[in-house]
Amino acid sequence: MSATLLVELLTEELPPKALKKLGEAFAQGIYTRLQKQGLCTEESFESFATPRRLAVALPHVLAQAPTQRVREKILPVSVAFDAQQQPSQALIKKLNALGCPDFPIDQLERVSDDKVDNKTNNKIENLFLTRDIPGLTLAQGLQIALQETITTLPIPKVMSYQLHPGTAQEQDVQFVRPAHQLIALHAEHIVPVSVLGLQAGRTTVGHRFLSTGALHIDHADHYADVLHDQGKVIASYAKRQHIILEQLTHAAGKDQVLMPHTLLDEVTALVEWPAIYTCHFDKNFLRIPQECLILTMQTNQKYFALTDAQGKLHNRFLVVSNIQTDTPQAIIEGNERVIKPRLADAQFFFEQDQKKTLSERIPQLASMTYHNKLGSQLLRCTRLVHIATHITTDIVQTSAAASHHHAHTMRFDLTQLPEQLRLTERAARLAKVDLLTQMVGEFPELQGVMGTYYARAEHEPEAIALACSEHYHPRFAGDTLPAQQVSADIGLASMSVALADKLETLIGIWSVGGAPSGEKDPYALRRHGLGIVRILAEKNCPLDIKTLLSYAAESFDASQCPTQGWDSIIQAAYRFLLDRMRSYLREQGGTTQEVEAVLAKFEQAEQPAYLDDLLKRLDAVRAFAQLPQAPALAAANKRISNLLKKTQTQTHTVDTALLEEPSELALYQALQDVRAPIEQALTQHNFTDALCQLASLRDVVDHFFSHVMVMTENKALRDNRIALLTELHTLMNHTADLSRLVV
Repeated sequence: MSATLLVELLTEELPPKALKKLGEAFAQGIYTRLQKQGLCTEESFESFATPRRLAVALPHVLAQAPTQRVREKILPVSVAFDAQQQPSQALIKKLNALGCPDFPIDQLERVSDDKVDNKTNNKIENLFLTRDIPGLTLAQGLQIALQETITTLPIPKVMSYQLHPGTAQEQDVQFVRPAHQLIALHAEHIVPVSVLGLQAGRTTVGHRFLSTGALHIDHADHYADVLHDQGKVIASYAKRQHIILEQLTHAAGKDQVLMPHTLLDEVTALVEWPAIYTCHFDKNFLRIPQECLILTMQTNQKYFALTDAQGKLHNRFLVVSNIQTDTPQAIIEGNERVIKPRLADAQFFFEQDQKKTLSERIPQLASMTYHNKLGSQLLRCTRLVHIATHITTDIVQTSAAASHHHAHTMRFDLTQLPEQLRLTERAARLAKVDLLTQMVGEFPELQGVMGTYYARAEHEPEAIALACSEHYHPRFAGDTLPAQQVSADIGLASMSVALADKLETLIGIWSVGGAPSGEKDPYALRRHGLGIVRILAEKNCPLDIKTLLSYAAESFDASQCPTQGWDSIIQAAYRFLLDRMRSYLREQGGTTQEVEAVLAKFEQAEQPAYLDDLLKRLDAVRAFAQLPQAPALAAANKRISNLLKKTQTQTHTVDTALLEEPSELALYQALQDVRAPIEQALTQHNFTDALCQLASLRDVVDHFFSHVMVMTENKALRDNRIALLTELHTLMNHTADLSRLVV
């Protein structure tokens, strides 16, 4: 017989930030273990998690698992029997250990394997036992599943408590919170299991205030309905969150409700019967930066802020209460009363911070440790100045050089360099100063944001104000880049300091042994590395990564030079950035072969590493890979690459007088025909057109390899043909290494 199994563990209030994971792990743990035991016949279950309970309902659970026929190896025959072919003590002990001492010896199976006994040169024989093992009963299986699941739950902090203190049944228990009741029902029958000192029953409790007395669960299928109808508890975490989401959206009306996932998860874990109420705060508080007010509401009070369509904060906010009532005035007034001093604290911090300018605070950075091996934040800002000003200089100079071949989104002339350097240096010196303010001390999430507010209040140039916050960008996957919405002359400082910040972190932390290892990345170097790649690629920055890493290494004091030397650190960091480029290009839709074709250029030690055309190169390779001629050309390119690696010749130009075979003459002429269009396309950064021009070479390349002996004994002919293939190889690999496209 199969029926629904319900398991509920009733506790005191569980930690809200951990409830979602605890609920999922509790349900998944019991399901997985019962399925492994053969007690679950359906691959589904329903998880329940409320502030005071973890539960799971599993449909079609058997009262006893099916009998299993098991065949297992016992002992080698030479060990199982003595010289008289009687059962040895070893065999008797083994059968006893397996729980079948009376198993007929003559029913044991003898099987030869491929191994040979060194003494007798005969194949080794082994005894096998085949028997039927009764499946576990539900009580047996659930007891095991419960105990194992509870010991493996992702409990943030274990709590010790006593059951039945002061009595003969006193028991020390450890769990996330004291547990009070256990339900284990298979259909309408109680499954006799116990855990945490509790015996299974069929009673639970509902909402603390909206329900009275114990709730009797007569059948496992009725659990959620009884809790909902009689207990005023929405047991399903997912359903409860969906209801909260719908109610918040409805209450917001035309406004936008700010509901980050972390806040929504925590509020869902705090209520059993959600009700949404609208509250207000004094409009005078709106003079404070709205980020401060929003964080105060979200972090301290778990409130949902409202903005208009343009993102401007209202003085109206939403509260998710655990009590539904037709007269919510007391709840509303209570929440409005509680938020007032919180917002007053934010106002106080904001006003106090502005009594000292950012410039006046700069010396205090010397007392703030950045890293115990890398010095203070003041030293770090000095390094940022060095790196950022070099970046600004390079961008302005390369942009001003009309002959520079890299693409740009920023255009400057050399007369702008002094002013851009002044802005960049000032931005780098002020970038970290808001870490000293009271507001950032209260809300670390506002670092950078408050720097921008304070810089504007002090009438710093907008370029400097923006750099205070934007130098942290991108902060996460998909985040905006620095200087995303501003003109080039304003955004250059932001971009330069953003790159400097990430480069300094990468080189500095790497030099003191903080490189990522496995899943561990305590300094978020992967995020910093991806930020470097994104800025250079998406902002079309004409900067060589290897040069940037050198700027970062140069910024450190000689006494901070690592044992292995800066060159080794730079090489390791560059390889690390190659991996970030690899991940980035895959996110852009590139296949493994396409990505490796593009990155082959960057793996060459002598090659500079400009990323301003990285995405164009990937697009070109993807377009080329779709051509019907691509597989043959890629294979030919790989063949040429292997051939050139094995040959050495002093001949670098093709002598047309030595072109004897029609096929090599045809190839030479075809190269001359496509060279000009390809070079023209490359000049215009049209990599796709440049690669697609190669399609016309497919037939002549095939004919060449079918009819021309490259490695002929005639040295002059051989060298000339190698020179011809070298020209072809160079022309084919201008954008990427096409040989990498061969699967």
